[in-house]
Amino acid sequence: MAADSFWGNRESAQKIIDEANTLRGKIEPLLQAEKQVEDARMMIELGEAEPPAAQAKMEVELNRDATRLIKELDALELKVFLNGPHDRNNCILSINSGAGGTEACDWASMLMRMYQRWAETRGWEVEIEDALPGEGAGIKSVTMLLQGENAYGFCKAERGVHRLVRISPFDSNKRRHTSFASVDAIAQIEETSSEIVIPPTEFRVDTFRSGGKGGQNVNKVETAVRITHIPTGLVVASQAQRSQHQNRATAMTLLLSRIYAQRLDAAKADMEKFYGEKGSVSWGNQIRSYVFQPYRMVKDLRTGVETSNVQGVMDGDLDAFVNGWLRAGCPLKRMQGVKDEEE
Repeated sequence: MAADSFWGNRESAQKIIDEANTLRGKIEPLLQAEKQVEDARMMIELGEAEPPAAQAKMEVELNRDATRLIKELDALELKVFLNGPHDRNNCILSINSGAGGTEACDWASMLMRMYQRWAETRGWEVEIEDALPGEGAGIKSVTMLLQGENAYGFCKAERGVHRLVRISPFDSNKRRHTSFASVDAIAQIEETSSEIVIPPTEFRVDTFRSGGKGGQNVNKVETAVRITHIPTGLVVASQAQRSQHQNRATAMTLLLSRIYAQRLDAAKADMEKFYGEKGSVSWGNQIRSYVFQPYRMVKDLRTGVETSNVQGVMDGDLDAFVNGWLRAGCPLKRMQGVKDEEE
């Protein structure tokens, strides 16, 4: 960074700066923690020579500092777990309604709101790239871009089928219904990335008129873009921006990210450890159950983490589930488990 030619290529320079900031984010908290531990040792040594009343006061202060230090170390530990090649990237989060009809569409919209709230608490920006409304209520599917530090690293814990049990507001007989929705999370791959290149002959670009907000161009100009990858049949769309050029760039980023994730899944069976198997969006494949009736509980079936604060979870309080998955299923621990079994 100190070289005279550093700013010769602004894009390359920005990548190096981002990498340096990430390294500082891991190293500086560790150095600070070491200093806090050393300060605590010195305070204990000094306190041994103090009278009992002063020792009691120092003990209270030490306990308070220790609690704060443990909390900071927990956060640092999670950052260490996020060591995948794309964990630092933004995340493309997709929600699709499953078995359950109108109920499932409503459940998908509830999940969308939950993830939007969760992203806000983490300081991430959320942009809805494409959404398909349900026939009666809710949404059939939605694709969101979550932009922030380690967005993909945290969101990949949510990949799978989510099950809801509640008394349906759409049932006049007030019966209990079960609904399903699938959540998919993939890392955002920029169009300028050298990791994947798509020849122009392999995709088709279609334009159409955007729906919803967008100013005067909405009903006059075909600003929305749909791109189809011919070899795989993957289809992505973007209509969030007012410019066709911007929507095309966004759609291409979505397509590259999906193709990259698909190639990783196909090339490495071991990638199931990172992505997980979603299975069909129905009974027996859920990763988490949200029960509103006859009791209130949200339980992650992979880690056993559960809470009765259903409203808090639906308002975006997901850290306990995500952190539990990272700690229980991080790559380092899984690799160690494989070694233990081999031994």
